[in-house]
Amino acid sequence: MQRKIGILIIVLILMLFSYMLLLPDYKSFTYIGRGILWGESDFYDHQKFAYREIKKANDSHTFEYDLKESYIDDLLMDINYSYDQERYTLGDAKQFFTVTNTTSFIIIKNDKVIYEKYFNDYSRESINTSFSVAKSFVSFLIGKAIEEGYIESIEEPITNYIPELSNKGFEEISIEHLLEMSSGIRYIEGRLLFGDDTKTYYSPNLRRLAIEETELVDRPGEKFLYNNYHPLLLGIILERSTQKSISEYLQETLWKPVGMEYSATWSVDSKKHGFEKMESGINARAIDFARFGKLYLNKGNWNGEQIISSQWVIDSTKRKENINDSYYSYTSWDFFNRDQGYYKYMWLGYEREDGNYDFFAHGKYGQVIYVSPKSNVVIVRTGKTTGKVDFWPEILLELSSKLE
Repeated sequence: MQRKIGILIIVLILMLFSYMLLLPDYKSFTYIGRGILWGESDFYDHQKFAYREIKKANDSHTFEYDLKESYIDDLLMDINYSYDQERYTLGDAKQFFTVTNTTSFIIIKNDKVIYEKYFNDYSRESINTSFSVAKSFVSFLIGKAIEEGYIESIEEPITNYIPELSNKGFEEISIEHLLEMSSGIRYIEGRLLFGDDTKTYYSPNLRRLAIEETELVDRPGEKFLYNNYHPLLLGIILERSTQKSISEYLQETLWKPVGMEYSATWSVDSKKHGFEKMESGINARAIDFARFGKLYLNKGNWNGEQIISSQWVIDSTKRKENINDSYYSYTSWDFFNRDQGYYKYMWLGYEREDGNYDFFAHGKYGQVIYVSPKSNVVIVRTGKTTGKVDFWPEILLELSSKLE
């Protein structure tokens, strides 16, 4: 029986490839081939895609250390979290991080590293792919491009930079709409190999995809819909306005000024087209993700130098005001079902009862850069999978509260 099923699968794959070759524009469907050969995206995808290097500075920043591992392990024991509609207590930290496929867990408080551990054969030198954490770096780059005069403002229509989208209603979409995931551009999840998730992840020509296959279906600004065409369009705007590759601009504006400890890479769609995977593709060490979090904790200031405007950090991470009651009703994310959860310029956030708020960059399989200004804390968690944890920021919210 198993052999028959295997033969049937092979026949279906061959039929699918044959069908693709009969299409007049079959080359645009090569993302399907990647989807079949590579399967579901995973933590090792940085080894599959071509990439550009992001070089570190000659003099890297060195963190101060005040390790309190036993203290943190004790705090973690009583942390609660959810999985599959059940509630659990974290318990033994080492065992928990091991069975949840965690690769790194770092805590910085008061600008000092108080906890830094690696698990499952990972170390400080190991590369972690970002998945959608990359979107928060894209947000940084847009703010920097505005600050440096490459982009006039977030209110500009995107057609100022992408005229190919003119006369299709896209003139009503602003850069801010893209940052907020509220453009009204069609995005359909699922559908196996034929949905927008697969297209925007595996397409070997992401520029063409973003310009030629986007369609406006709703009025901009009226509803939140998580949409991977948004960072792609922002990437095109950045390329055209700065006349630099995305990786080069990130290296110039963040990686070197902050003094990242290691060089990084940004996966690209293909060697031929060389467009950074804006939605997911930064590959770096966890400790450098922590440096990015520390920069935002300090409102863009790095050791006395303002790397990015403090107002941009606030605007990017603080809850949007005066949204209508149905703004988040079109998303399936449970995160927005509670009053405190929100999304701003490619950062997510928790609004606290006392008026303070935490914010975080979040990626698939529980990659998180968590920032709690009230607690003066940055927490980084990376992992191969989410490891039977519904939502890692839930754990980090409770932990950061205990660290106040």
